[in-house]
Amino acid sequence: MSKKISASYKQQVGRWGEQVAELYLKEHGLELLARNVRTHYGEIDLVMKQGQELVFVEVKARTNDTYGMPESALTENKRAHLLAAIEAYLLTLDQPESQWRVDVVAVRGKPGEVNVEITWFENALA
Repeated sequence: MSKKISASYKQQVGRWGEQVAELYLKEHGLELLARNVRTHYGEIDLVMKQGQELVFVEVKARTNDTYGMPESALTENKRAHLLAAIEAYLLTLDQPESQWRVDVVAVRGKPGEVNVEITWFENALA
């Protein structure tokens, strides 16, 4: 018998994963511009900047490997929605950035744990 995980717990893990990813990327020199940007096409977890390049970050967090590695959750359908959301976001800027990329940060662990595994996939949709 499988144990059903509540939506609120999934949201808690997701928020925790985004916080872990944000801190990790800041430690690696990226600047946070926005978080949880909502568009008609979906949400962008983090919008950051590295030098002159905008970095759109998709965060995938998992507490275990039951459903595979976190990064495997970025399906083709989710990629399409993410790219559409990014295009919508870029249209809202006064001067749309010409240099941008999409990174994926996979976080494995549980909220409150000390040993968390973080994998940063730069330019993941290239």
